[in-house]
Amino acid sequence: MAAAPALKHWRTTLERVEKFVSPLYFTDCNLRGRLFGDSCPVAELSSFLTPERLPYQEAVQQDFRPAQVGDSFGPTWWTCWFRVELTIPEAWVGQEVHLRWESDGEGLVWRDGEPVQGLTKEGEKTSYILTDKLGEKDPRSLTLYVEVACNGLLGAGKGSMIAAPDPEKMFQVSRAELAVFHRDVYKLLVDLELLLGIAKGLGEDNQRSFQALYTANQMVNVCDPAQPETFPVAQALASKFFGQRWGESQHTIHAMGHCHIDTAWLWPFKETVRKCARSWVTVVQLMERNPEFIFACSQAQQLEWVRSHYPGLHARLQEFACRGQFVPVGGTWVEMDGNLPSGESMVRQFLQGQNFFCQEFGKMCSEFWLPDTFGYSAQLPQIMRSCGIKRFLTQKLSWNLVNSFPHHTFFWEGLDGSQVLAHFPPGDSYGMQGSVEEVLKTVAKNRDKGRTNHSAFLFGFGDGGGGPTQTMVDRLKRLCNTDGLPRVQLSSPERLFSALEGHSGQLCTWVGELFLELHNGTYTTHAQIKKGNRECERILHDVELLSSLALARSTQFLYPAALLQDLWRLLLLNQFHDVVTGSCIQLVAEEAMCHYEDIRSHGNTLLSAAAAALCAGEPGPEGLLIVNTLPWKRTEVLALPRPGGAHCLALVTVPGMGYAPAPTPTSLQPLPPQQPVFVVQETDGSVTLDNGIIRVRLDPTGRLTSLVLVASGREAIAEGTVGNQFVLFDDVPLYWDAWDVMDYHLETRKPVLGQAGTLAVGTEGGVRGSAWFLLQISPNSRLSQEVVLDVGCPYVRFHTEVHWHEAHKFLKVEFPARVRSPQATYEVQFGHLQRPTHYNTSWDWARFEVWAHRWMDLSEHGFGLALLNDCKYGASVRGNVLSLSLLRAPKSPDATVDMGRHEFTYALMPHKGSFQDAGVIPAAYSLNFPLLALPAPGPAPAAAWSAFSVSSPAVVLETVKQARGGMGRWRVRGGAWCRPHPPLTSLRRRRPAPRAARSCCGSTRPTAVTATAGCTRRCRFKRLSCELGRGVAVGVLPLQGPHGHLLFCSCDLLERRDPTGPLLLRDNRLKLTFAPFQVQSLLLLLQPPPN
Repeated sequence: MAAAPALKHWRTTLERVEKFVSPLYFTDCNLRGRLFGDSCPVAELSSFLTPERLPYQEAVQQDFRPAQVGDSFGPTWWTCWFRVELTIPEAWVGQEVHLRWESDGEGLVWRDGEPVQGLTKEGEKTSYILTDKLGEKDPRSLTLYVEVACNGLLGAGKGSMIAAPDPEKMFQVSRAELAVFHRDVYKLLVDLELLLGIAKGLGEDNQRSFQALYTANQMVNVCDPAQPETFPVAQALASKFFGQRWGESQHTIHAMGHCHIDTAWLWPFKETVRKCARSWVTVVQLMERNPEFIFACSQAQQLEWVRSHYPGLHARLQEFACRGQFVPVGGTWVEMDGNLPSGESMVRQFLQGQNFFCQEFGKMCSEFWLPDTFGYSAQLPQIMRSCGIKRFLTQKLSWNLVNSFPHHTFFWEGLDGSQVLAHFPPGDSYGMQGSVEEVLKTVAKNRDKGRTNHSAFLFGFGDGGGGPTQTMVDRLKRLCNTDGLPRVQLSSPERLFSALEGHSGQLCTWVGELFLELHNGTYTTHAQIKKGNRECERILHDVELLSSLALARSTQFLYPAALLQDLWRLLLLNQFHDVVTGSCIQLVAEEAMCHYEDIRSHGNTLLSAAAAALCAGEPGPEGLLIVNTLPWKRTEVLALPRPGGAHCLALVTVPGMGYAPAPTPTSLQPLPPQQPVFVVQETDGSVTLDNGIIRVRLDPTGRLTSLVLVASGREAIAEGTVGNQFVLFDDVPLYWDAWDVMDYHLETRKPVLGQAGTLAVGTEGGVRGSAWFLLQISPNSRLSQEVVLDVGCPYVRFHTEVHWHEAHKFLKVEFPARVRSPQATYEVQFGHLQRPTHYNTSWDWARFEVWAHRWMDLSEHGFGLALLNDCKYGASVRGNVLSLSLLRAPKSPDATVDMGRHEFTYALMPHKGSFQDAGVIPAAYSLNFPLLALPAPGPAPAAAWSAFSVSSPAVVLETVKQARGGMGRWRVRGGAWCRPHPPLTSLRRRRPAPRAARSCCGSTRPTAVTATAGCTRRCRFKRLSCELGRGVAVGVLPLQGPHGHLLFCSCDLLERRDPTGPLLLRDNRLKLTFAPFQVQSLLLLLQPPPN
């Protein structure tokens, strides 16, 4: 007779089911304890320990020694290879057999010379399927190798995840055995866990919740773990529940497998190579077993590593890409930081990434995938659109500390008005595990209910790799269309965004940057990495320009395309969002610094080679070539090397994007056309520097007491205050040490006071005047600074050297301005934007520390003050105080970060009118792109020569390089008018807003630009950008060298020609029109004569 129904108590019923599936309680009699059946130890276990990351073929030839379960191995970052000899019992014929392996560290199983699966306890992968069903004729004995890295999924932190790695950490094998796997038990466990999730997730007030709980309870009633014949009855109860459907209005969740792997973070770059293999080989298994499973994979660099180190695995990924299951996404070389890389670097991320995906997988990405980056520049929408991408996915703004971002699906509009469709997975994670709780959260948290009925659901272990598991896939398949829950589809990025685009009419638009209200310490942490990034961006810019010009002047010169690609890829690798930000371990930082040194070394060699080619065949004496890599004429003071290691100062004039011969010794000290610099030290120890443009007064300790714009007599320093005031703050965040600086650090401000009498005159005047001083920051840290004013220069420079030995301190320098404005302007990629100087709202004060590139400016009508820098990114303007962040001293995950010697320069520029009218933008460029004095191996040219000139100050000619595809094509990037003298490969021009601009977008008054270039038979690319407003650009090309004729074409940022045809060239001039902040790229095809 059937048991009579009993009154149910919610908690006891729930916990009854929980205990039935528990891995901790009652495993001697519950269902979980029957997941594995008979077992036996491996036949033989031996190991080999090495500090190197050896390839398989080399590792298996080493001397393996006997090992056993319980043995320890290590230390951190070493590798232990295990040879595992297996003998499967005859009695297991017809059953599913697994190798059960549990060890510390990250493991990779090798079978027949190929990687087949990752093994990590943290990633819930502790068994490898030897066979789904052991056949009569299947071999009973086989040999596997397990490669175990001595680090966990998230590194090897000592005491906490983000602590510096423990170099002596040891690891242990805790299980190595063969076992029979009961697939029917596994299916019941998946169903019971889902039913529990529904019961708890929907709550006691929901009818469907009770139905789930009662179904689970009834399954426990009918299921006897010791009697498998009872399992089908229990399975039928679950199938009946999950087979009940809901209506058509259900929210649809697009579940996509994903494995976010930090390219370096709490582990070194080389370990990421193996993380990719361990993760993706497991994904291959899942794709084989689940044809409907789709995996989205970003970061071309990681795929390139797999292609190089695991060619068999790469071939499998290509195979599944053809099937549509393995989907490359993102379009960039790495998931770079969204704030610190320059505009050109961001373009190269897409150029290298999209070309790689196209070459290796047959198509470019249509969505930008950046789930874990610390903010997103307002120029990204334009860059994305011009790189073939109109969709964007991230989730990082869910980490905002103060304000909740108001949307999950919306249009994101950039500086120039470009729009992309943006989606933030409402579950606020890229590492879901397929639980009911996560599925329900995805719908409940969606802030665009009613506007869209589709959401992304990214599942798989991430950050340190691991990826999805079969259990996750099975959970989501079971939830595909169940009453009481949203509809779940195993989907793809294409299906998700197509569904969102189909219902986009009601979506809102967010204009401007996506600012993350957290991790703003990353703008400053690891100052040497930031400096290396800025310097190497400059070096590669200069090498490409000079190599393009050398190509124009010499038919024998070979453009170093392959080497430049390698150097660019190194720089792009370092721009990963945990490297350039400084939020990485010491080992990664050291590798990054080596990458920068490689770029500097090769870059300087390439500069010398290009200079030699430029000088070839020119008349004139041996000497120096003075090169200007910016598109405007410059007259500046330069220290020229002289025999014996001495240097002498000279005032030199060099045309835009060209060169001039160095002054001869007899012409070094002509009377300058401008007023010379006067230096006066008063009896009280103060020093005044005056060049007729600005007058600088320093007090006896080196602080700035006065900065006067001479022509108007306007004082820039606020009354009763001093500038160049160094300040020290306590810097103890809530948790993320290298990442965060909290708002309360502002309450601990302590001015660093110098000692009178330390200020002394350096250079006494003429073409340059300077004063220098020493400052003791603390008992452990000191600073020395030279304050420099050059003839004709509109800004004063502060060359600074710091010996920094602090713990949890933050060093800044402040300049109180005699200016009042509710907004300050900050340079970003290919443009600038404004941020408030007040704390009116929570959105305002959450930006107490922001990022900028080469300059920031505080202006009122008719006057302003700009603060320039050569390698800093952290900044703020609060009220009237401009503050530049210099150094931090966090202790995790790198306990040595920023300790030691630092050199950097910042500059202060008072100006009349707007910053556009006053030339703040070219001044900041000039500070960051110094004139080059390159030795000429033979006769140096006797006359100056210019490759390009730009007719409008509203447009910046950003980049000149050889275009992809090589000979005969140049690419140019920038903005406005462009006039080539020599042939160009590729130009990128960007347009600042025109001088008359008054808003962040600039005025709409047309502007003209002219660029000049010469010619060869190659192709060059040019990029121009507009920073100042709407305008017109004109370029002139007086060509020199063997050539037939020129052909200019528009192209996108991937250097694909515009199908509308060539641009009209009149009188060697090219006329272009720009919208505010627009970036345009041109292809210049240099065609040889018919003969």
